This record gives sequence, C-alpha cells and structure tokens, in this order.
Amino acid sequence: MIEALTRTPLRLVLLILVSALAGAAAVVAVQALFPASLGSRAEIEQVVHDYVLDNPEILPEAMDRLRDKQTAQVIDANRQAIVDPFGSAWQGAKNPDVNVVVYTDYACVYCRASLPEIAELVKNDPKVRIVYRELPILTEESRTAAEWSLAAAEQGKFQKFHNTLFAAERVTRDAIMNAARTAGLDMDRAAKVAGSDRVAQQIDKNLQLAGQLGMTGTPSWVIGDRVTSGAVPYDSLQSMIDTARTKS
Repeated sequence: MIEALTRTPLRLVLLILVSALAGAAAVVAVQALFPASLGSRAEIEQVVHDYVLDNPEILPEAMDRLRDKQTAQVIDANRQAIVDPFGSAWQGAKNPDVNVVVYTDYACVYCRASLPEIAELVKNDPKVRIVYRELPILTEESRTAAEWSLAAAEQGKFQKFHNTLFAAERVTRDAIMNAARTAGLDMDRAAKVAGSDRVAQQIDKNLQLAGQLGMTGTPSWVIGDRVTSGAVPYDSLQSMIDTARTKS
C-alpha cells in the first residue's frame, strides 16, 4: 500500500507540500487525492513525516510559496485601494500597463536613496506609473509629513512637496511647512485637508494593508502580485515590472 503511494510522485508532492505548510492534520484534506487502498491516514502521515525529516530543505521553500500566495490574494482583494492614487500622488504614465506602488516615510533615508531609481523608471519606461503611498512609521513627525503630503496631492502639487521634503536634512515641523510653501500650497486649505477624516482614513488604510502584506519597513514596493522592501536596485525593480507585464 505505502509502496504504491510512493510510486505516485505528483500526488506525493502535493501531499508533502500541503502537509509541510499546514501540519499533519492537513492530510485529512488531501486524502481524497489517493485511493483508499494506498493506506490509512496514519500510514500516509508517517510517509510525509519521514520525507520531511529526510528533506528539511523543502520547508523554507514551501513557506515562501505560501507567503507569496497569501500576499497575492491580499493584493488582488485590495487592488483598487493599492493602485488608485490619492490626488496627484503619482507620476509617469496616465494609462499604465504596470503600477509600481511605493510605500514611503519622509524620515526614511532608504526612501530618499530610492528617488534616483524611481526617476530612471519613469524616464526609461513610458508604460509605468509610480503610485506613492504614505506609510508613517519611523518618527513622531512622520504622520504630520504624511498628512501634509496628501494635502499637497489634493491640490495637485504632490511632486514638488515630495521632493522638497526629502531634500531636507531632517523631518521637522519647520521642514514640512517649508515644503508646503515651496510647493505653493494654499496653506489654510492644506491645513484643513491634512487634519481631515479623509486623510486620516487614507493613512490608516495604508498602515492596515502594510500589515496584511507583511511589510516590515520603508520603502516597500508592490509590483504586480509581489511585495518587496528596502532600497531595491533599478535592475531588480525593472525585472519585477517585466514579470508583472507577462502576467497581465
């Protein structure tokens, strides 16, 4: 019986993967894949147990695949909330075939370091749109900076505010106000928008989705159905874009 089971490699691989991901109890869910003559639940569990002990390297790969699958499901379920920009918080193609969504914090040195890569993407790929999402997680002023960034986006002046604040040595209240004035914002209107429920809900939604997507810091990137974090090199970003294109 068990010998017959081991001679069905495709089914065995399926069983091992599911069992490795979800534990021995998962055997119940996949026993239907096998004829009853191949063995009892206990016998199948023993085969899986022995295989995993002999091949422990499958576990990290299996967990990575599970995380990738779960991430893709979260992205798919929240696609509009991820790729639809807030006001003018975007640059690049008006009708893109791929969205590169970058979650940033104005106190993040790696976000600042990623600006040249983003500029290169926009310059070299006319079908890409960069969508900026605020993810204020680093300092007390990060949230204020995010609020005023969205206020700038509401007035169609996001990019100037964005670049000016990232050029500041530190994110302080004075630096935020200077960026707002440099961008030419209507300051009274911007203050009202920055303190509005709409902006608060937008930032809170970003934080919620970041948690669901397993983002561990900034910058974090969503491209197609994949998420990555850190100051990602240009070639790696372009590779992710190319992969997303083949799947679209």
